[in-house]
Amino acid sequence: MRNLVKIAAGIDTAPMLLEIARQPKLWNRHTVRKTAPETPHAAMDDIWLRYNDEKPFKESGDYSKFNDEHDAKFYPEWFALPSLHQIVFDLAHRVRAVRIGGVMITRIPPGGRIEPHADDGWHAKYYNTKLYVVLQSNPQCVNRVEDERVSMAPGEVWYFDNLKEHEVVNDGPDDRITLIICLRCER
Repeated sequence: MRNLVKIAAGIDTAPMLLEIARQPKLWNRHTVRKTAPETPHAAMDDIWLRYNDEKPFKESGDYSKFNDEHDAKFYPEWFALPSLHQIVFDLAHRVRAVRIGGVMITRIPPGGRIEPHADDGWHAKYYNTKLYVVLQSNPQCVNRVEDERVSMAPGEVWYFDNLKEHEVVNDGPDDRITLIICLRCER
């Protein structure tokens, strides 16, 4: 496969899932990805852990420059989920990242999907290494990048090229929960 590469497996996801389950109010505190016009992310939930400082955009109501160049910051949700920290830093070290960008958790319910799209803009291009850490999934949940399809198992870590058209379809009985880490690597 060219666009989907498994780089690790065997990560114990139980501590992360337990922390998330104990704090359901962390979901959807930041809703711009779900509610933006024509968003491919309307049918999922997320927890933002690290990204651009949302405060000035929320105050102004104008998110038009939210994805422009910025220094990512940790959100309060990051500190509420300490079991994620070592995974993020270990993976950044493993791929020899020089910067950590956006970090979030996404949840796609049974019957849900991320619509086909290709990420664009400064953040997607600058943070050139995007990793999925699969926390929970099922065999009927399929990730697609261009013509490649894979069902990712819990505990696996996958690199994928988010600048190419991709989507996720969850036709299975369980939520698909994934930690997404955006990293800058010098190639």
